[in-house]
Amino acid sequence: MSVGLLRFLTAGSVDDGKSTLIGRLLVDARGAFEDQVSAAQRDNERRGGKGIDFALLTDGLKAEREQGITIDVAYRYFSTEKRKFIIADAPGHEQYTRNMATGASTADLALILVDARQGLVTQSRRHAFIAHLLGIRHVVVVVNKMDLVSYSQERYEEICREFQVFFRRLDPIDLRFIPISALLGDMVVQRGPNLAWYEGPTLMETLETIEVDRREASDLRFPIQSVNRPPTRELTDFRGYMGRIASGRVRVGQPVVVLPAGLHTEVTRIITFDGDLPCAVAGQSVMLTLAGDLDAGRGDLIAGIENAPAPRRAFQATVCWMSPRPMKTGTKYLLRHTTRRVRALVAELHYRIDPNTLEKQTGVSELRQNDIARVSIKTLQPIVCDAYRDNRETGGFILIDEANDTAAAGFIEPLPPSDWQPVVHEEVKDTPTWVGRDI
Repeated sequence: MSVGLLRFLTAGSVDDGKSTLIGRLLVDARGAFEDQVSAAQRDNERRGGKGIDFALLTDGLKAEREQGITIDVAYRYFSTEKRKFIIADAPGHEQYTRNMATGASTADLALILVDARQGLVTQSRRHAFIAHLLGIRHVVVVVNKMDLVSYSQERYEEICREFQVFFRRLDPIDLRFIPISALLGDMVVQRGPNLAWYEGPTLMETLETIEVDRREASDLRFPIQSVNRPPTRELTDFRGYMGRIASGRVRVGQPVVVLPAGLHTEVTRIITFDGDLPCAVAGQSVMLTLAGDLDAGRGDLIAGIENAPAPRRAFQATVCWMSPRPMKTGTKYLLRHTTRRVRALVAELHYRIDPNTLEKQTGVSELRQNDIARVSIKTLQPIVCDAYRDNRETGGFILIDEANDTAAAGFIEPLPPSDWQPVVHEEVKDTPTWVGRDI
């Protein structure tokens, strides 16, 4: 019986065998085409090897094949009788951590690979912590290259204990451990003859049967991407608000509020390419029409009346710094949040987080590439956001520097009560505005 689609990420330090593991999964589960397998075998033999180099099935860039490393995130798709899968193979090198964060942003589960000879290293911890920041609540620690430590049960259990100590500092998650040899195939799809002491499921059995907790937000959040106003005489009064429902559901006749202006109205139509709908849910791209003539556009957000978020010009966030240019407090950036872009600055750097120990390092004056820290951010115009733990869609943002490069990915921390309140003017009863002070 199918248990739905599973998006998972493979991460870990360089040379831990991520690409080889995915290649083995694709071949043994028959998720790779015969011409792909033949091409990988020819490429390997051209370089003096024998048989299939499983990593060549996922290392797609020319630079990756020449260097024998993963640089970009490689996505692969396959299915079994029980489930469909989307795999993101993340790079292991420290300078490509930003690529790993991109791959993790949509994953339901993370496979953290560990070389049985090396054990838990800094990049393993960093990737595990970033996966935690991005809301991934299912982590499978795959202890690879067991063949190179003579399939030692003692070594495997030592690594498991080390990882368990590390994860005790994080929120409760579903944490599992599996010993494998991706190169030889032990405990990947087939059990193999060399790990008789391990009585748990194989990696494929785990992936096929695990029940994923996606913690989807239930409150309506609809960021407006664009406004449709057809230039025809018959539709002079038509105004449709297009976008993708980030969370929750919307129905015709539902009372809603347009933020940050605080305009109260109701949904009159839900339009799709295939016709009108009585209701729509998260993930659907639709066009909404609203009662009344409203001043709303790209970057505004439509929310349900209950539990509507408040506009804010200040908040705290955890950021993963991605730019090679250091971050210093007071530096100005462009903040992109859902479909909205506003000017922002990092007002305060509270502490940096050591990825090895998860200790908070205070007294830090700047952030360097791959640093993770808690900061305070102020924006020139208000944004309408939730805490990331409550809503991944409206709780995340990126900072863009003056060179138009992504400088950081941010995760908004739980928000204190806001002083912003809807106020209805006496002369316009149906058009409230928002007033208040910055938090």
